[in-house]
Amino acid sequence: MRNLLIGIAAIVVLGLIGFSWFTGKYDTMVAMEEEVNASWANVEAQYQRRADLIPNLVSTVKGYAAHEKEALTAVIEARAKATSVNIDPSNMTAQDIQNFNGAQTGLASALSKLMVVVEKYPDLKANQNFLQLQAQLEGTENRISVARTRYNDTSKEYNRYIKGFINKFIASSSGFEEKPYFEAKEGTDVAPEVKF
Repeated sequence: MRNLLIGIAAIVVLGLIGFSWFTGKYDTMVAMEEEVNASWANVEAQYQRRADLIPNLVSTVKGYAAHEKEALTAVIEARAKATSVNIDPSNMTAQDIQNFNGAQTGLASALSKLMVVVEKYPDLKANQNFLQLQAQLEGTENRISVARTRYNDTSKEYNRYIKGFINKFIASSSGFEEKPYFEAKEGTDVAPEVKF
């Protein structure tokens, strides 16, 4: 009888150790996935910051360059398109990120065209409001770059963790899927040609 109780106790202890190990792995995956989701939210926050600055920039430029409606309209339309693309980080795909990136690239392109228009107006370039908005936009572009890098770093760690030998089985049985990376759009490795 004593050996039977020892055997049962050993099985219970091993079961508790196995359960504890499994829940530890699972909890780590949850924490890492939440870190990826939070870093994606930071990417979106920086893009939103840029989108929030644009109406002020457009208003400032409009005062000086009212007849440059085409460039101003392009920025407004690109902003509307960029802010309409939303991604659920819990089930995002590479295609979702590509669509998001495409909309943001369109906005960046419209902004750069607007900046070319601004070159024609020396008074506008010297305007304090415009200079502050331009500096804020430049700072925001840097923040966007940092946020995307952090997102990719957290995604890499998460993906590496769930692809581990034993972790792969736990992840697939628990619904944890690989997170896509934020990649540069094709052709962005070539410097744009600016013509005046």
